[in-house]
Amino acid sequence: MAHAIAQRLDAEHSELVRQWQLSPKINHFVVDDLLPENWTNEIRAAFPDGASMMLKSSLRELKFVAAQMDKYHPLLEEAVYAFQAPEVVDRVQAITGLRALRPDHLLYAGGISMMGAGHFLNPHVDNSHDKYRERYRVLNLLFYTSPNWSEANGCNLELWPNGPKGRPLTIFSRFNRLVVMVTHQRSWHSVSRNVSTQNRCCVSNYYFSDHPVGDAEYFHVTSFRGRPEQRLRDWVLRADIWMRMTARRFFPKGARENRHFYNRRDK
Repeated sequence: MAHAIAQRLDAEHSELVRQWQLSPKINHFVVDDLLPENWTNEIRAAFPDGASMMLKSSLRELKFVAAQMDKYHPLLEEAVYAFQAPEVVDRVQAITGLRALRPDHLLYAGGISMMGAGHFLNPHVDNSHDKYRERYRVLNLLFYTSPNWSEANGCNLELWPNGPKGRPLTIFSRFNRLVVMVTHQRSWHSVSRNVSTQNRCCVSNYYFSDHPVGDAEYFHVTSFRGRPEQRLRDWVLRADIWMRMTARRFFPKGARENRHFYNRRDK
């Protein structure tokens, strides 16, 4: 699977470099038909139901997630870690020009996700660092696996290059599509509400680096905002950011452990 991904990245290398360079505020690129269609169908068929996943439900988001991959069909673990193979990481590094990329075997905030009817993800920037606050989070890799998914269903990725009060750029979560986007202190992104009765499924990974994106060092928690029309929610979420950043002054690695990671019992 990793070899197939690397081959697709090689085949589209020049176009992917062009996409990355022409999206300077929130650099990203998109690869369609990443894997043979029957493989991606099998990955989708291996997804568990929501009852066996973690439900994240708040003003910030509503979605199912899972990172403890040994609880599920082994094909899902293979699909997640295919994106961490050195040959894939090397290709992504060559496309983006980012330095010293390292995949995250702990799947901190990665793994698989499923968004059902009414699920959403408000505009946010991802936590700046890894689980142990040792490396910068610099890339988000999203592989969409829901066959016959329609753009009208919602659950599409939205990038906010001018911040959460601007207008978003919508990237359709098309079946068998990979989206790779930069993450830094201004990479605001969201997922539109699922207005269908179907589940939209995704395999996700983060890459980290010893070097921040750009020259300046930074630190921030995962920070959510309201959409432009959600004034009250935006006020509440701004206060939430302030409280959690204040708490990090006293607990640099967090007051309690984030359970969204792979507890690798073999490591």
